[in-house]
Amino acid sequence: MKRNVLLILFLLLVLLLAAPALAQQSAVTDDEVNDVAGELFCPVCENTPLDVCPTQACSDWRELIRTLLSEGRSKQEIKDYFALQYGDRVLAEPPQTGFDLVVWLLPLGAVVIGGFFFYRYMRSLQRAQTELPGKPTPAGADTNQVATARDDYAARIEQEIKKG
Repeated sequence: MKRNVLLILFLLLVLLLAAPALAQQSAVTDDEVNDVAGELFCPVCENTPLDVCPTQACSDWRELIRTLLSEGRSKQEIKDYFALQYGDRVLAEPPQTGFDLVVWLLPLGAVVIGGFFFYRYMRSLQRAQTELPGKPTPAGADTNQVATARDDYAARIEQEIKKG
């Protein structure tokens, strides 16, 4: 009987000594809290990530994240909780649905459409340059007559320049 009591006391002592080690394993580290807080923005301070915001409110929200993590909630569940409480503006990466999807896709569409028009413009310049040694000759016109007309025109311009 005495031996059983000593064995039970020994086991209780071992459990009491092991309890802090078990508690430390379930404790949430600052890195885990900052990993979640880095993907959230402060609802009070504009454009400040929650993990670096110095306000007391953000400190309280980081403690809330620590509590939620210790309860076993996932990173996505915590982000959903904050989005539900404060709106999508607290998320570092807002959901890409509905109107937000249009905002995400609009710049891409503008680049594609702009590229198409730039391509067309460059092709028209290239065509104009290949057709350009002079003005195109009318159908059935003699190229010698056209060259003579150009020379006469150039001579008249030179005369006007000399007069003026």
